[in-house]
Amino acid sequence: MKIDKFNIEILKAIQSNQSLAQRELAEMVNLSPNACWHRVQSLKDQGIIIGQSIRLDRKKLDLGLVVFVMIKTRHHSAEWLESFRKHVSKIPEVIDFYRIGGDYDYFLKIITRDIETYDNVYQKLISEVELDSVTSYFAMEAIEEQRPLPL
Repeated sequence: MKIDKFNIEILKAIQSNQSLAQRELAEMVNLSPNACWHRVQSLKDQGIIIGQSIRLDRKKLDLGLVVFVMIKTRHHSAEWLESFRKHVSKIPEVIDFYRIGGDYDYFLKIITRDIETYDNVYQKLISEVELDSVTSYFAMEAIEEQRPLPL
């Protein structure tokens, strides 16, 4: 299936509001409910739509601290990376995890309650895998979070 203007409009609409009823979505993108449903199913079948999620207000859940962690390592083997991936994936406070280019090797976004709780996460992070350096940046303000993809 080609990603045409109707598909783009469907994707934009469901990124902004995952709870739209099929009829509402169809009206928004000027398609019949049946045609819209087929397009959504095709987008799911192609793996373009990979699930649905609900956004939560982290502050109301007492998760007010956002930490960006930059990591350097001297290890670059596939075995070390797999071990590191498994270790970091066990830490639920790590919500984003990237291997990056530049002065650092890895970037993590961590969300937690406070500095004390972050220190517990930090201790877990360094407990099993050798790291060269870990640099933490603490967010002062979230200007925009979880923006939709630019389609």
